[in-house]
Amino acid sequence: MTDPHKWVIHGERLVDDTPHVRVSLADVELPNHVRFTQYVFRMRRCAMTVVLDDAGERVLLMRRHRFIVDRWVWELPGGYVDDGENPAAAAAREVEEETGWRPRGIEFVMSSQPVIGNADYPQDLYLAHGAEHVGEPEVDETAEVAWVPVDETPAMIARGEILGAISIIGVQHAQLRRAAARVPPP
Repeated sequence: MTDPHKWVIHGERLVDDTPHVRVSLADVELPNHVRFTQYVFRMRRCAMTVVLDDAGERVLLMRRHRFIVDRWVWELPGGYVDDGENPAAAAAREVEEETGWRPRGIEFVMSSQPVIGNADYPQDLYLAHGAEHVGEPEVDETAEVAWVPVDETPAMIARGEILGAISIIGVQHAQLRRAAARVPPP
């Protein structure tokens, strides 16, 4: 039995295929029998990391220019998971490449789909407690790296300085953890 509310895909035509994104046009039919074409983007899995200092009071952020929106923003370190690579290992690798810090104690937090209406773009979020400075970030990765007080991140989000969905989710996760740690048990 088919679900009467499920959208039906009658076909999908490949438009472009690169190492990072596959673009196609899908022939879609809604439950009310209206048909239309929809661009579909399938992107490689990414792994991002909330790196907290040992006290859990500051988060490691990187500042970079995002040309698509033409904005300078602060982000969590992260990037593509290579084929066959463990996502947690990719998360740690990306932190080191982009910030010059090697995270300790990485743990999985969640996966999300930030543009679920027209893209399959899995993003995994990890949490690390502490990091060791091992060098400088790769030259093309970031303009600035900073340990930012977790309590300052809500204002940064409100000002649009932290703009990416997974970065917002990550720093809010850090805020919630801090708040929960301050609440005494009943």
